[in-house]
Amino acid sequence: MRPARIVLVVAGSLLALVGLAALAAGGALLWAHGTQRDAAGYYNSATDRFQTSGYALTATADFGSRPDGQDWVPGHDIGTVRIRAAGPAGRPLFVGVAPQAQIDRWLAGVAHTRVSSVSAGPFRSESTYIPGSAVPASPAAQSFWAARSSGSGLQTVVWETQPGRWGAVVMYADASPGVAAAVTVGVRTGLFLPVGLGAAGFGLLVLAGSAVMLVLGLHQGGGERETRPAWTPAPVTPTVPGSYPVRLDGHADPGTGRWLWLVKWVLVVPHLVLLAFLWLAVGVLTVVAGFAIFFTERYPRSIFEFNSGVFRWTWRVAFYSVSAFGTDRYPPFSLRPDPTYPAELTIDYPDHLSRWLVLVKWWLLALPQYLVVAILAGGWEYRASGAWRIAGGGGLIGLLALIAAVIRMVRGRTPGPLFDVVIGLNRWCYRVLAYAALMRDEYPPFRLDTGGADPGHAPAAPPPPPPAPPATVPPYPSEASRPAP
Repeated sequence: MRPARIVLVVAGSLLALVGLAALAAGGALLWAHGTQRDAAGYYNSATDRFQTSGYALTATADFGSRPDGQDWVPGHDIGTVRIRAAGPAGRPLFVGVAPQAQIDRWLAGVAHTRVSSVSAGPFRSESTYIPGSAVPASPAAQSFWAARSSGSGLQTVVWETQPGRWGAVVMYADASPGVAAAVTVGVRTGLFLPVGLGAAGFGLLVLAGSAVMLVLGLHQGGGERETRPAWTPAPVTPTVPGSYPVRLDGHADPGTGRWLWLVKWVLVVPHLVLLAFLWLAVGVLTVVAGFAIFFTERYPRSIFEFNSGVFRWTWRVAFYSVSAFGTDRYPPFSLRPDPTYPAELTIDYPDHLSRWLVLVKWWLLALPQYLVVAILAGGWEYRASGAWRIAGGGGLIGLLALIAAVIRMVRGRTPGPLFDVVIGLNRWCYRVLAYAALMRDEYPPFRLDTGGADPGHAPAAPPPPPPAPPATVPPYPSEASRPAP
């Protein structure tokens, strides 16, 4: 594939991500506009209970204020905020909205809790308790409130938003400590519909542009097919019938030096930058291929060739660097097969794929394999926040490759058995990668095939024996000299 086409594919994939994000945001706004408003037109939060041992609960909102104090929000009405709060039975509650600077001066030195963020699903709020020893003056006696309400039972404050930094206060009307209240916040605005339509329209336009770029980048013109029969080269060696259709080879280069491996992580930085963009394209194209498989039971050939080329490029860089340290020959910047390079990856193109497996194999069926790959390549990490994330590096492959590199540095040669195990572990990972990328339906075997040559390649046939020398016949110069029978 020519570099210009690769650039088109990567740029089209990036645009597709932007378009999908804009379309999703626009769709969410349109859905909220159509289904989440109450009879008065407010979008309401859930009713949540807050409490503090201090004198007040406060929250801050910025409506277009900038650090330099200049407001960029237009002067016309951009929405209405409604705050509803109810305290314990028999405890009159005060709810008010005012400029945040006025609230800060009033509550200076007063113990209170500032709610900084609220999230739903499940509900969780983040707040900061601000200690103090002062007793606040009565909230009803303050004159800076833009909107206020006090009394027993449910209190409602409706406030037309204005540019600036504003705050909301919930406290007992008698300014006593130990506040507890159930609060609901609603917003009525006319922005959801136009912003949702605009975002959805922008997303569709960007997706259309990305589709054009992807088609141009992946399409192989007739002239290019005639002069460059890419992607379907004849295999270097014949394959074993019934072998796994993902074949990975990595042969230790006898010319590998002792010290270069110490800096290879720097030398591969140009490759890593390019591969970061290429793998974004692979992610987008794999989703496109999944839909194509579901409807046609075939993997689009051009996408298959591009993705397998990125896998091949990645394996060469990994073989050169942290996954094997197998050669000092710098990896080529190419998606195409290169039989002269000591690392190669081949994925057989499938004639047919199951439309139903595409729905489950990449997450459900591959889950046991993911657990193995997490150990081999250094996989998942669970954080205290309750989120899973990919944590690359630190796997068994990297550890064994590092040990092999240190041994070569000391002894001057690569330890053959250890290197064969490293290649076998990499082979396992790339089989799972191809399966998860929907490129094959055959389940990766739970088998460690060690050795630099993939077992799917048939051993080379022995050379034919040299021809037998012709039988020698003694010369007879004449019939007369021939002996009598």
